[in-house]
Amino acid sequence: MNFNVDLGSFKFCWSVELTCFDHLLKVFSIKMEYEGRYRMAAAKYDCLLFDLDDTLYPYSSGIAAACGQNIKDYMVEKLGIERSKIEDLGNLLYKNYGTTMAGLRAIGYDFDYDDYHSFVHGRLPYENLKPDPVLRSLLLSLPLRKIIFTNADKVHAVKVLSRLGLEDCFEGIICFETLNPTHKNTVSDDEDDIAFVESAASTTTSANGPQIFDIIGHFAQPNPSLVALPKTPIACKPSELAIEKALKIASINPQRTLFFEDSVRNIQAGKRVGLDTVLIGKSQRVKGADYAFESIHNIKEAIPELWESDMKSEVGYPGQVAVETSVTA
Repeated sequence: MNFNVDLGSFKFCWSVELTCFDHLLKVFSIKMEYEGRYRMAAAKYDCLLFDLDDTLYPYSSGIAAACGQNIKDYMVEKLGIERSKIEDLGNLLYKNYGTTMAGLRAIGYDFDYDDYHSFVHGRLPYENLKPDPVLRSLLLSLPLRKIIFTNADKVHAVKVLSRLGLEDCFEGIICFETLNPTHKNTVSDDEDDIAFVESAASTTTSANGPQIFDIIGHFAQPNPSLVALPKTPIACKPSELAIEKALKIASINPQRTLFFEDSVRNIQAGKRVGLDTVLIGKSQRVKGADYAFESIHNIKEAIPELWESDMKSEVGYPGQVAVETSVTA
């Protein structure tokens, strides 16, 4: 038998096979590297922190406008403030303290927090809020922790989530009671925060006795910055101290958390404490916002990588959502 072997052809075929194998190895290596990088990017976040009002539902619902009017009525009916001063006073308090409530306490008004919330939120047109099955589906499909962070009280937060049909979409709620559990007269020591600044200013005495700081008169002075504003005992956004406290309570790592808000100053405060941020209600990003889109419903098309995870595809929380009320050590 003749076993003639064409060594040249054999070497050529072997060389071609080696070249093909080497090419396949390179392709596989590139593919694995790409997938590894993609998985790393997809795993950037393990928690989503959501504001409530005007974030999970649109401003057009009328809730914010009604709430603003109720606050003005409370100031007149419960605190005896002249209605002619309400507009200017409310704007100054909101601008300098984060919420009108925090500002009222800072300048000397004493009132029961539950009574305030009951008056301000108790008459809101909650019937304007309808179940949102689209948002519910989006939230349940997100394989990440989801937590509410609101300045509002727990009764309001639970009622809003219930009206929207989102009660079981969140792990918990960080609300007014969470950050202000019992000691309403404890003043924050966050001296660098706009809402918590040292006071050396003069006050006036109201007919009922308490010392009331004239914040309108203060800003009417030529150089108002020469005299610092009174501190508030209320912790709330956009205070960086309040945000950090909220993160600690819920065991949230800011470096791995995406914060959804409709307030630009809350977004900027969140960014300063290390959160990545999403501005809701605007299509253009502002300073401090990593993302911006008109509606929370745009979340999947704007940030599709949030859905890329090895975890189960639907994450719900059976029963009513928990309300965080104490700080974990």
